[in-house]
Amino acid sequence: MIDAAIVELTPIVGVRRACTAVGEAQARWYRRHRQSPSPPRPERVRKPQPRALSEVERKEIRRVLNSEDHVDEAPATVYAKLLDDGIYLGSVSTMYRVLREHGEVGERRRHATHPAAKKPELLAEGPNECWSWDITKLLGPAKWTYYYLYVIIDIYSRYVPGWMLAHAENAKLAEALLADTVAKQNIGHGQLTIHADRGSPMVAKPVAFLLADLGVTKSHSRPHTSNDNPYSESQFRTLKYRPDFPERFGCFEHAQAHCRRFFGWYNHEHRHSGIGFHTPADLHYGRADAVREQRAVVLDAAYAAHPERFVRKPPAPPKLPAAVWINKPEEDPTATQ
Repeated sequence: MIDAAIVELTPIVGVRRACTAVGEAQARWYRRHRQSPSPPRPERVRKPQPRALSEVERKEIRRVLNSEDHVDEAPATVYAKLLDDGIYLGSVSTMYRVLREHGEVGERRRHATHPAAKKPELLAEGPNECWSWDITKLLGPAKWTYYYLYVIIDIYSRYVPGWMLAHAENAKLAEALLADTVAKQNIGHGQLTIHADRGSPMVAKPVAFLLADLGVTKSHSRPHTSNDNPYSESQFRTLKYRPDFPERFGCFEHAQAHCRRFFGWYNHEHRHSGIGFHTPADLHYGRADAVREQRAVVLDAAYAAHPERFVRKPPAPPKLPAAVWINKPEEDPTATQ
């Protein structure tokens, strides 16, 4: 009915008004009454440009550009050198066009290749086996004013054996802190591994030479991988998320006094969740077992007084860590088969 009405009205008012009169979309009408597809266009054949270089000339340009003398040079440089030698093979744009046809327009210089950075896998089964250290900025009283906090942390006990606040970040200060801390902890030759990221003081030669002289193994995070240094990052977060941490420090002495209070609290009062809620100092200096036994006595007394309150099993204090890893290797599922 609709199609018949449109056919009758079209000679009088045209297709558009006829479709509007009967409430039909014009596009829908054309889709239903589309004629057979138009005949295919003849394929266009590109005619060779009479000014174009011959295939032999193009091959010669590519051979010269990729020769040992010119493979590391830009086409414009090669063009100028050839002119100095009295040779003209083609314009600079033509050289680029020839290279582009063969996918050779990218960086032409030789690139240095570096092996993939190895994932550090470090194990500590007791104190003073593996330390991690890093540097963080503390905001000073004015914009662009910073104080630099150097912190060494034992990854097993979470104890901070050494820290230093300074006005600068450099290898000389790091060297002094590491040497002093190793001496205070009586570290033996071959006993300790020190892990850090790849900041300039961490990879500086004076620091590397110092650690070699002390018999300390050095380890570094992979580039741009903060997860390779998790214990230092977590410790800085604890520092900066404390309620008394200021937005800015009024002076160097203010920052130093704050850090002194914080590390005293952190080492001797803070119950760390990663070490069974013991203080880092207790675990570092071997007092944690006695503290855990005392906790067990208290829990045993509580269980004896009200066993019905402990539904599943008698209470026990959290276990002490047996081993602490930086990037624990994944277990091979086929190893036990």
